[in-house]
Amino acid sequence: MAYHTTLGGQGFEFADLRQVMACASAARSGDYLAGLGASSALQRMAARYVLADLPLKVFLSEALIPYETDNVTRLIIDGHNAQAFAKVAHLTVGDFRNWLLSDAATPAVLAALATGLTPEMVAAVSKLMRNQDLILVARKCQVITRFRNTLGLTGHLAVRLQPNHPTDDLRGVAASVLDGLMLGAGDAVIGINPVSDSLATLARLCHLFDELIERFEIPTQGCVLTHVTQTLKLMEEGVPVDLVFQSIGGTEITNRSFGVTPELLSEACDAARSLKRGSLGNNVMYFETGQGSALSANGHGGVDQQTCEARAYGLARCYEPLLVNTVVGFIGPEYLYDGKQIIRAGLEDHFCGKLLGLPMGCDICYTNHAEADQDDMDTLSLLLANAGLNFLIGVPGADDIMLNYQSTSFHDALVLREITGLKRAPEFEAWLQRLEITDAGGRLLDSGAGRQLIGGLQAMTDAVP
Repeated sequence: MAYHTTLGGQGFEFADLRQVMACASAARSGDYLAGLGASSALQRMAARYVLADLPLKVFLSEALIPYETDNVTRLIIDGHNAQAFAKVAHLTVGDFRNWLLSDAATPAVLAALATGLTPEMVAAVSKLMRNQDLILVARKCQVITRFRNTLGLTGHLAVRLQPNHPTDDLRGVAASVLDGLMLGAGDAVIGINPVSDSLATLARLCHLFDELIERFEIPTQGCVLTHVTQTLKLMEEGVPVDLVFQSIGGTEITNRSFGVTPELLSEACDAARSLKRGSLGNNVMYFETGQGSALSANGHGGVDQQTCEARAYGLARCYEPLLVNTVVGFIGPEYLYDGKQIIRAGLEDHFCGKLLGLPMGCDICYTNHAEADQDDMDTLSLLLANAGLNFLIGVPGADDIMLNYQSTSFHDALVLREITGLKRAPEFEAWLQRLEITDAGGRLLDSGAGRQLIGGLQAMTDAVP
């Protein structure tokens, strides 16, 4: 159905709910590339007025991507918890924004509400929020997950140790792992993006992480971020697999471009759970997402990129993942043009994921041809740390020499801890203290720290052929 409003003496008509949502979005290059962005600031504000007056429940009856043709839509609608939604079912999108910002929306209330919200609802309300609103609400959402440690506790911030190497050389990977551990990183996961899709190489990386974690009793988990079909093969061959990784998107066409279906993800999730490798919990999935992936796959269906991103979270939560992160600036300036757009997108993604009940992290990053720099990443890091981010990425020197993009470093995480007082996962913090890498306050020790770890890793890499 069409939507109409008048603003500033000018009439505006929107063909359907998809156009209202797209025009209400903050300006970003990807939506303009798709021909969806607002033509003026006045049209954007008019769309927001329309959106604010819409009942939340309209998103249950007017699907942006048809139920009959999209399996993600079917998962979202079929899995909707009407009983949880009843608390806010009478609200408009604008009223919902005001309620979220009120004292009535406590952490416990928001946790109980999560399954009653659809991705389109949370995307809609995010479009009416300023950056500080996104931060204020997201920090009230606590999402705790467990495998070998406890992630997502209030007052904590974890780091994925990302030891990528341009040739998957085990000595080079081990050197980056040592660098990260000695700087107190790695509680979210030790997770590598491999260059090769050779099963033999993937297996060697899995065994390296498994031996390291077992030998030094590190309360963390390893992950080789290969395609889910490769991970299934590794598990079938008895290779030690902790977490199953997969990039996902918000539409069926997008996921088809990634070579995945909900059924395939369910198969991999069940297989990993059956291994029972977690000592504290059985959250075994790790998903990565990013605004622009649906447009890249020509699978957006006329829906703006931020709403497509939120729909990816609707898919992710079906599998109770340990980790989800938006790789916010990775696709490039064609989708998020500059630092301002990347910062806004990062805050939106984190807000939407947390409100939907997901353990959200962020790869706070940019490509070298974007109009952004490390100061923009510093700004987004500080904002997300204050918004209750579950984890961020740690790359040696913030420069990924394999993927060729700029992210955040182990040192950046230390700065965030110094400024905010955020702690590591408690089990990992205790391990660092036991190995004399950090003191009781979580600060790095300068002398003689981690000798046992250094010597052990040296012996492991010396044994590599």
